[in-house]
Amino acid sequence: MARPKSEDKRNAILSAAVQVIEEQGLGAPTARIAKLAGVAEGTLFTYFDSKDALLNALYLTLKDELREALAPDFPHTENLRERALYLWTSYVDWGVANPHKRKVMLVLSASERITEQSRAVGMQAFADAGMLIADCIARGHLRDQSPAFASAIMGALAETTMDFIVREPRQRQKYLDAGFNSFWNAVTQS
Repeated sequence: MARPKSEDKRNAILSAAVQVIEEQGLGAPTARIAKLAGVAEGTLFTYFDSKDALLNALYLTLKDELREALAPDFPHTENLRERALYLWTSYVDWGVANPHKRKVMLVLSASERITEQSRAVGMQAFADAGMLIADCIARGHLRDQSPAFASAIMGALAETTMDFIVREPRQRQKYLDAGFNSFWNAVTQS
């Protein structure tokens, strides 16, 4: 009879994958991930059928963690600007607090190894954010553009904001405000 899988081992493998992928990219060997997680390589494949399955699970885990960071006190009843500011601040704060995960999520998001199914599941978790961006677009300068384009603009501005906050943490609020105002002015006319 097979032993039940341990959530602790699964989490150790995912945590090790973040570290190894950050250091070596997606070509990182599973043997290195397993060693860092403190498990045999065969054990890694007990939890994940293939390296691609591991990468997709890691992608969804990181997306879920980010969603949790955005969701706790989302101000559903506030005006559009306040909801956008909340989303912005929560995203930037998560990225600054989790630079390794942020980097790996960017690598995974750009990878062809992440399935369309994983991408769809990952995006379902951000329905509020998607609707918020669509509302911003409908009111402003980007009304003829896709939500993906506006999201990419937001992502690029957020990444720049995160980078500057990491370099100059004492200037956090200054960069947070400047980044948000740049995004807000890009997508709205108000």
